Amino acid sequence: MTEAILKRYRVWDAPTRIFHWVNFLSVLLLIIVGIVMLYKRDIGITSLDAKIAIKEIHIVIGYVFSLNLFIRLVWGFIGNRFARWSNIIPGKGFGTVLSSYIASIKTGHPQQFLGHNPLGRLAVIVLMLMLITQAVTGLVRAGTDVYYPPFGSMFAAEVAADGVNPATLKPYDKTGVDPVKLKELGAFKEPFGEIHLYVAYALMLMILLHIFAVVKAEISEGSNLVSAMFSGKKVLSRDPEDLKE
Repeated sequence: MTEAILKRYRVWDAPTRIFHWVNFLSVLLLIIVGIVMLYKRDIGITSLDAKIAIKEIHIVIGYVFSLNLFIRLVWGFIGNRFARWSNIIPGKGFGTVLSSYIASIKTGHPQQFLGHNPLGRLAVIVLMLMLITQAVTGLVRAGTDVYYPPFGSMFAAEVAADGVNPATLKPYDKTGVDPVKLKELGAFKEPFGEIHLYVAYALMLMILLHIFAVVKAEISEGSNLVSAMFSGKKVLSRDPEDLKE
């Protein structure tokens, strides 16, 4: 029996690895705080100050999440080969690559890749679109609900009654607010909240699928995906397909 020769490759650069773990932790915290917000009455949180405080915690974590996401989006244009969007976003010939990978899975000997495998590339695109959606809708709701940056001052100015300084408005306090404009703002922000909530549910499902896929790949391909996100190095037993390109 011939033993497989393992080779170590440097793949993920430091910024990509940092993004991954900051994103993981911030999303996890956002989900936890979000669940507390949804079920605050059931767990005995009834005072307005406490409700606002929880929302503010959610927003502050959201800032970390959004800034981290923005840096990753930029890094996708200037990072190393495997961090770049050109190596992730499907392009010409991707259908053939995907079909070949799926066929290799069926044989029980999945092709190995230094970067994301073809299915992983599709998953990354879906996850990124979800994360961007969450960042945008979250920032809008931060502005409409508690007048936080970057849109808070604009929304405060929109609902402030004539002669009232928008900077004096307080969250969930109708003092100094034009009731008609406040109602219009409520209609405006509602779909952003709904999208934010339902994409959060979809994101939780995607996270579970991602974990399942990583565990499965670890077992079937032995590509040390988890440790590679700490060390930046992958250990493969066969020549990676994307090294042949």
